[in-house]
Amino acid sequence: MAPTKNASEKITPKKIVPKNLGDYLDVMTKAVFQAGVSWASVENKWDDFRQAFAQFDPAIVAKYKKKDIARLLGTPNLIRSERKIVGTIANAQTILELDAAHGSFLNYLRAFNSYDELSIDIQNRFNFVGEMSVYYFLFRVSERVPPFERWVKTIKGEHPRMREMIEHAADNSNH
Repeated sequence: MAPTKNASEKITPKKIVPKNLGDYLDVMTKAVFQAGVSWASVENKWDDFRQAFAQFDPAIVAKYKKKDIARLLGTPNLIRSERKIVGTIANAQTILELDAAHGSFLNYLRAFNSYDELSIDIQNRFNFVGEMSVYYFLFRVSERVPPFERWVKTIKGEHPRMREMIEHAADNSNH
């Protein structure tokens, strides 16, 4: 799951094929913490995040209590957002619930007729996950997303990092 660096040393997240629920929580949490922060800043701290959040094992993170939140808020190299930490705990609980309800989290992701339906459901169920984070999350975990050029027209503003991530994936698939 290590990111790649291009010539300008920008970090470009790669697609993964999740092997367990922790992989989903890892990618989703990175999307949550990247919001409003440079991707490189988050990436440079990500090993510390993984260690602090028990390798993003949802069964462990879902049980975090106030003492765990306090520990995370005091952990060096983390982005100390109590709201995002609490949101990550809730997101771990939601992943476990959906995994149990659908027989697997992958079954949940593939239970919708369209990207738009899935996107709305994810945004409603998960904390701090908006449309940009949904696209990032689904793309990174190798699920189907609309073509970038069509999707980006539905999102306000410019999104060069998302474009770079998509282009990098396309370049790698041609090799």
